[in-house]
Amino acid sequence: MPCHGFEVCVIPPAEAEEDPAQAYINHACRACTRFPDGSVRLRNPHIAEMEQDILYHLALGSGSHDLVEMFSDVRFVCMGGTPKRMEHFANFLMDEIGYKLPAGTTLLDISYRSYRYSMYKVGPVLCFSHGMGIPSVGILLHEVIKLMYHAKCKDPIFFRLGTCGGIGIEGGNLVITESAVDGLLQPYLELPVLGKLKRRPAILDRQLANDLKNLHNDDDPFTVTVGKTMCTYDFYEGQGRLDGAFCDYTESDKLSFLNKIHEANVVNMEMESLCFAALCHHAGIKAAVVCVTLLNRLHGDQVSTPKETLNKWQEYPQALVARYIKKQLGLPVNIPQREHPQVVKNPKHALMVRQESASFE
Repeated sequence: MPCHGFEVCVIPPAEAEEDPAQAYINHACRACTRFPDGSVRLRNPHIAEMEQDILYHLALGSGSHDLVEMFSDVRFVCMGGTPKRMEHFANFLMDEIGYKLPAGTTLLDISYRSYRYSMYKVGPVLCFSHGMGIPSVGILLHEVIKLMYHAKCKDPIFFRLGTCGGIGIEGGNLVITESAVDGLLQPYLELPVLGKLKRRPAILDRQLANDLKNLHNDDDPFTVTVGKTMCTYDFYEGQGRLDGAFCDYTESDKLSFLNKIHEANVVNMEMESLCFAALCHHAGIKAAVVCVTLLNRLHGDQVSTPKETLNKWQEYPQALVARYIKKQLGLPVNIPQREHPQVVKNPKHALMVRQESASFE
């Protein structure tokens, strides 16, 4: 059974005999998306013919940078909405895995010259900001998947860490996406290509979702729910809010819709998971979406929680994903490898030293 015109992709007979349709989905085109050594293979024959592939929105290029030297050790790619959140996660992860920078250096936003996305590297982990909505995350994913190919990364795992509105789940709790659907409850991304509509299944790795859930501790200040995520193209009308610039439905209409999708096991709403799941699956990349709820949409539309609390909640997905990364690296899951910023043993004394050493004209 060839895959989308790639004759190399053949499903093993044993798998196909059990359930041909499901085997076709689960196989995820391994031969089309991996070389024999496990490194990422692109489903685009044109890239190999190009003299240089410019990753325009990352300010990198296959001819201008030694991408193998820079990124071949990457095993995990973590994405979140804002540059500040992902910079915070990168610094948090440095302490969690005990990654040590050379003295006198600091974390650098590798893509700062693009002025679009941020990128930080912490050992085997890349941390990206992906912006807001399907178009933004889709552009980034194309270039990050190509980066994995040029760097010869082997079987990377992708994570989206974000925020969402809970459906029947109060604010400050985690949702791990089992599968993503659009605003019509369709489990695929629709994309017009050359005047024709392509549908790409928004499938995520269920074992990865279960592994993440099992890392939840009883003393965590949050619960973890695994369920469907509705991904919309809009924050206001697309999510049934009453507080947008336009609204031609009633509160009763809104609640009827929210209860309907809740009965279909939709437990949260956001604006990136459908594209993230579809493109990762199409690339044969194991992926997961972990979001913290900012409110229960059955009780309202506006986020009124204090900023300090929201900032704390946004650390919860980071903590869970960090545990998974640490487990894969063979590190103690619940113990940070460094309790203080690297090099500085005593922040209070360090501040005193800087003050004493400061020179004034």
